[in-house]
Amino acid sequence: MTGIAAREQLSRHIRAQVLQRTGIPTGVGIASTKTLAKLANYAAKRWQHQTGGVVDICSPARRDKLLQVAPVSEIWGIGRRMTEHLQAMGIKTAWDLARADAWTLRKQFSVVVEKTARELRGTPCLELDDAPPPKQEICSSRTFGQRLHKIEPIREAVASYAAKACEKMRVQGSLCKKVRVSIRTGMFNPEEAKLAKGIVCELPYPTDDTRLVIKAVQAGLDAIFREGYAYAKAEILLMELRQKGEYTDDLFADTQPAATERVMEVLDQINSRWGKGTLRPARVPHLSGWAMRREMKSPSYTTRWDELWRVACR
Repeated sequence: MTGIAAREQLSRHIRAQVLQRTGIPTGVGIASTKTLAKLANYAAKRWQHQTGGVVDICSPARRDKLLQVAPVSEIWGIGRRMTEHLQAMGIKTAWDLARADAWTLRKQFSVVVEKTARELRGTPCLELDDAPPPKQEICSSRTFGQRLHKIEPIREAVASYAAKACEKMRVQGSLCKKVRVSIRTGMFNPEEAKLAKGIVCELPYPTDDTRLVIKAVQAGLDAIFREGYAYAKAEILLMELRQKGEYTDDLFADTQPAATERVMEVLDQINSRWGKGTLRPARVPHLSGWAMRREMKSPSYTTRWDELWRVACR
């Protein structure tokens, strides 16, 4: 928020836009440290009618006023058991914790509590995470809607899971060198035979090509599938993920063709514009009989036009 003069006005505009577009009420806390901002957010929700859902405690006077009325249990990172220990020491409010000796808190509890106390005083000790780091593994798995005995529907399932995992991988700009495919039966029915098998498949080169990954998992499925079992779940795990340019293979190793990257880019653009599954590998079905049962799934009232509430006026 550094350099923004009308912080509170901007926050109220953002909050109004979120409410209008999603119907979800939010609170906005503005402060000089991460812990104080979360405490201000608590105040914005706790006293929403008085604050309008926005609380700015950048000024020392407003900060100290909130610290004096906020219970210590509402401080970010202070759990129920820690609250009991602090209250036994006479620390009942955020103001009490901010005034406590930092070195004593560190010695008696931990460095985390010490940093929390320093943050309440306005000293930044916790870094703000701009974006989560790329995942090193991506998993896609589902329980089947019914037990599967034949390999063909399982082929469709693992292809669908692989396609979803590859989409996530391309979003973070990664490539994978290995993929693990596994299948298992139900583990809790004493009348069913038990089996759980998996295999790691090496890819010819680091890739984000859905077609190549599906081809590898199909070969892996052939190696682990056994007749005579009722399969309940399949899983795809993309392994050894690296960002593009991080792999250091030898000079003569194969690399992903540039044409493949263009094909995957077009695939993602079409699905992003026209909806998931508009363009997909032939092995991935549009409708499947093995998909997870979702008859009891709650409607997505705030995110899907076709599931909005229907109100009849008479």
